[in-house]
Amino acid sequence: MSAASCLRSEDQFLCSICLDVFTDPVSTSCGHNFCKNCINEHWNSNDQYLCPLCKKIFYTRPELLINTLLTEVVSQFRQEAQQKASSSSSEQQAAKPGEVPCDVCTGTKLKALKSCLVCLTSYCETHLEPHLTASGLKRHQLMDPVENLEDRMCMKHDKPLELFCKTDQTCVCMLCPVLDHKTHEFVPLKEEYEGKKAELGKTEAEIQEMIQKRRLKIEEIKHSVDLSKEAADREKAEGVQVFTALKESVERSLNELIETIEEKQRTTEKQAEDFIKELEQEISELKKRSSEVEKLLHSEDHLHLLQNFPSLKAAPPTKDWTEVSVRPPSYERTLVRAVAQLEETLSKQMKKLFDAELKRVQQYAVDVTLDLDTAHPHLILSDDGKQVYCGDVKKNLPDNPERFSKNPCVLGQQSLSSGRFYFEVQVKEKSKWDLGVARESINRKRQIALSPKNGYWTICLRNGNEYGALDNLAVRLSLKSQPQKVGVFVDYEEGLVSFYDVDAAALIYSFTGCSFTEKLYPFFCPCTNDGGKNSAPLIICPVNQTV
Repeated sequence: MSAASCLRSEDQFLCSICLDVFTDPVSTSCGHNFCKNCINEHWNSNDQYLCPLCKKIFYTRPELLINTLLTEVVSQFRQEAQQKASSSSSEQQAAKPGEVPCDVCTGTKLKALKSCLVCLTSYCETHLEPHLTASGLKRHQLMDPVENLEDRMCMKHDKPLELFCKTDQTCVCMLCPVLDHKTHEFVPLKEEYEGKKAELGKTEAEIQEMIQKRRLKIEEIKHSVDLSKEAADREKAEGVQVFTALKESVERSLNELIETIEEKQRTTEKQAEDFIKELEQEISELKKRSSEVEKLLHSEDHLHLLQNFPSLKAAPPTKDWTEVSVRPPSYERTLVRAVAQLEETLSKQMKKLFDAELKRVQQYAVDVTLDLDTAHPHLILSDDGKQVYCGDVKKNLPDNPERFSKNPCVLGQQSLSSGRFYFEVQVKEKSKWDLGVARESINRKRQIALSPKNGYWTICLRNGNEYGALDNLAVRLSLKSQPQKVGVFVDYEEGLVSFYDVDAAALIYSFTGCSFTEKLYPFFCPCTNDGGKNSAPLIICPVNQTV
């Protein structure tokens, strides 16, 4: 075994000042070895010439002797180290982007295995070996490789950050509690690390839960899009079917109309042809008689004229054409009847569509009950909160902010701030009423016109048979029948409020393009009882889906 190999693990192989392999090793008279530059700088910076190892004092600066044997051993060691580093570098991986490189490597930087908090240097496998074998370096604090090791040192005391100041919530060195944080509370970094790690674990769990919720929301949104596409495809298919049927019905009605008109025209033409044929035949007979009469007129034979006169005196028998005429056929009612038939067909188709539409909106039925705290003092509500009518006596009720003070109105307890809802109200035997939805912020203490700009989307009945939509400009409604039960449907996001005649399965009126920004509440106004003529209640009915 070579001398270099024997010395490799000895403390004397390293300079006790720089703790690295000797560079230009020299010996003092006391027999200790140092790097030439290290011992010179040591003596230059001190007042005494003292041996760093045995503490022997020299009264004059000693002469340094070059240690030839140690120089050779160091040279051999360096060669072996370079060969070993060369062979191991081929096995070790070069530092990739994001990995900490070795600070000692020249040329290709290998991946660091550890970082030293004392040396503030990161080492690859080869350059880490002294820290694993030399007793002086073994005491150094090693950690997984990190960049910017300077950030792990106290900027004020140039010591490693080993404590955590709970008072200032910052990392400090061992000198900070003595000099700058005397009354503060400290814990080892590891203890605070464990606590913060536990908090981060909770944070991570919360983040993962948030991620999961958002993934579920993504799936929910995707599912909504799929449902929307299915509904759109279904609606398109139904639309194509309905309009194809309507188109065929229109084309069929048009063909029938044209056929009827053309049939009338053919009949007229046939009648005219028959008349003309008959007239031409009579003209032919008359021409023949005219020829015979003319021949007789030119005859000088007295006997012949007298003998033939009786048969030629009278014109041949013909038809009396005085009252005969060809009148163009009347088409006035033909078109009207065709359009009426088409209208009847369209009406039946519309009835089917409204039946289907009403059935769809009834799926969003909610159980509405009247809110007693909003009811005008003249109103009388049933115990179950389903009926309301206007009485003659004003009750003594607290004038809370929610209560209507001027108009005999009441709201439902249920509200809507998204999605859809539907409810039905019986209006039978009433001569006046208002019905619909209202936003939460409506003025309940003054008499205000019911209109969308004031927060109301309603329809009404007046004088027993006059229906209207209380839009920003009132709209008079012409209904085929008087509704006995009114359905109210709201699609918040679509900005739609629709009213239906439930029994007739017919649309009464729709507010479209609305912009809702507040909660919406069902709105009921039974109006005054009008001396008993309007005493019937408005009744919230259970929704029975149409078949």
